[in-house]
Amino acid sequence: MNSELNIGDLLRQLRDDTTTLVRDEVALAKTEIGEKLSRTGRNAAYLVVGGLVASSALLLMLMALGHLLGGIFVREGMDPGNAAFCGFLIIAVIAGVVAGLLISKALKTLANESVIPERTARSLHEDKQWAQNKMS
Repeated sequence: MNSELNIGDLLRQLRDDTTTLVRDEVALAKTEIGEKLSRTGRNAAYLVVGGLVASSALLLMLMALGHLLGGIFVREGMDPGNAAFCGFLIIAVIAGVVAGLLISKALKTLANESVIPERTARSLHEDKQWAQNKMS
């Protein structure tokens, strides 16, 4: 009789220890996820600010190219107002074509991309078949 109490006590202790272990693991996972989200958010903010600075730099570079092209047109004898207009217009058309090509490529790639997680779906299907085989 005494050995049954000891086994029962041991099983209760095992259950309690397992519950504590699972709670501690969940708490650790929550802490780790919180830290990772914080770092990810901070790095995302850096990425956004960096993107804004880069786009400003690109805009300034394109304006400089337009001004340079306008200066070349003036040197070739064109009216300064028309030269500036044509220089900026040519640079804008080139930038627009490049942007259009990039957007077109991205849209085609996204259209061909499946939103279904195919490896996960295949794995779930295999798990279902395995469970059905074990049941029969």
